[in-house]
Amino acid sequence: MALRKASAYSKKKARPFTRKSRNKNRAYIKTVPGSKIAKFHQGAAEDYRAGKHSFFVRIIANQKTQIRDNALESCRMYLTKILDEQILGQYYLALKVYPHHILRENKLSAGAGADRISTGMTHSYGVVIGRAAIVNAGQEIFFISCSNEKAARLARDMLNVIKAKLPCATKVSFSNKS
Repeated sequence: MALRKASAYSKKKARPFTRKSRNKNRAYIKTVPGSKIAKFHQGAAEDYRAGKHSFFVRIIANQKTQIRDNALESCRMYLTKILDEQILGQYYLALKVYPHHILRENKLSAGAGADRISTGMTHSYGVVIGRAAIVNAGQEIFFISCSNEKAARLARDMLNVIKAKLPCATKVSFSNKS
């Protein structure tokens, strides 16, 4: 099954929907798909905690939106690949949002003929098709700390590249510890 386009979910004013119950009879959602995000922290975390990194780069959302977990994982994989090739061991990458929100879809039949799939709005609750993170305006999505200025410039350029993978307007923040 193909994914729906991002605008079907990203610009909606959604209330966080996370309801699931241990008792399956009481739960509205019977099964919750697992998060597609493999890792939330990568790189030299010990150096970051020890204060050896002095350059920080962040990507920040400019508006409230929903970002699907496959978009976040795509960005993380791209960042990890480039940073490991160029500056292995000189960076720390953290994904700052978690996809709690559960997305649903009420499947309707679109073809002509005697299709018996659609129930219209009679049972319109929908089936679970994925997860998303609800990101507020001004909230950071990715955080990268680097040990030198060359690595920080590369990280900033990579964050500018992944802007196209995110469904919201974003800005890149570059700061120095000293």
